[in-house]
Amino acid sequence: MSVDNRIELANPVQRESVSVANKPNYFTRWSRLLLASKTGTAGFVIIVVVALTALLAPFLAPHDPSVMNARNTLAPPFWIEGGTTKHILGTDNLGRDLLSRIIYGSQISLLVSVASVFIAGFIGITLGVVCGYYGGRWFDSVIMRIVDAKMAVPGILLMLVVIGVFGTSVTTLILVIGFTEWTAYTRLIRGEVLSIKQRDYVRAARSIGTRDRTIMFKHIFPNIVSLCIVISTLTVGGNIVLEASLSFLGLGIQPPIVSWGYMLNEGRDHIATSWWISTFPGIAITITVLGIIFLGDWLRDVFDPRTQSRRS
Repeated sequence: MSVDNRIELANPVQRESVSVANKPNYFTRWSRLLLASKTGTAGFVIIVVVALTALLAPFLAPHDPSVMNARNTLAPPFWIEGGTTKHILGTDNLGRDLLSRIIYGSQISLLVSVASVFIAGFIGITLGVVCGYYGGRWFDSVIMRIVDAKMAVPGILLMLVVIGVFGTSVTTLILVIGFTEWTAYTRLIRGEVLSIKQRDYVRAARSIGTRDRTIMFKHIFPNIVSLCIVISTLTVGGNIVLEASLSFLGLGIQPPIVSWGYMLNEGRDHIATSWWISTFPGIAITITVLGIIFLGDWLRDVFDPRTQSRRS
């Protein structure tokens, strides 16, 4: 290499332009990481399909999910004798199209699970950051004793009691799940913040008189975003199962709103003769939860520093 070329590359402006040109953008980087994982790609595809199905339900559903047809009850799927392509997955005990009900049921499952995660995440992350930063003070001890007491009681039992008192509705279900699932966030976030607050940049911020609120939400919080994303992703899958369980017990979503869990409840009396009423909603729940778990596992691997060091 000539002297002129060395001088050219020694120019800091040119070095920066070369590094920027060679550095892949975030979309390309994340796309490569996603495509490198078969389970991550499968989970992402499943979640995108379920989300689009929920958003486009009025256009994708071949029938109105609430319309009953007494002349066509318990019709089997089209590939079984007696079934027709008009009702691809058959009909239920009231003659309603099963495929249309599954499509519309995705809306409620995603709405309840995602909305409750936002509530639980907001409460749990806020308390986790505050308790971790002020660890050892009286309110930290109070909050953690509440977390211990909550984790000692089965969550679904507490939800059954609350729903039995306040009644069943979509709003009630979202609030109940959200206000009972925050403890998992608080415990994990608090432990992470206890470690982060001992690092040099936090101590430096304290030494120059930076306010505690600024340190918590401008210096510490960005370093726990990845953990929050992983916890939230995995919690969404658990909330879908939880909503289906409550609806199956009759304490969740009530008719005429369509819910996968309530569809399971409706088909349990006909499981021996009309298995499709419960089987297909159960398959929808299983595939959706598996997709979320696959994506959550991939996100955990991506954000894990040990995995990143091995990859580099």
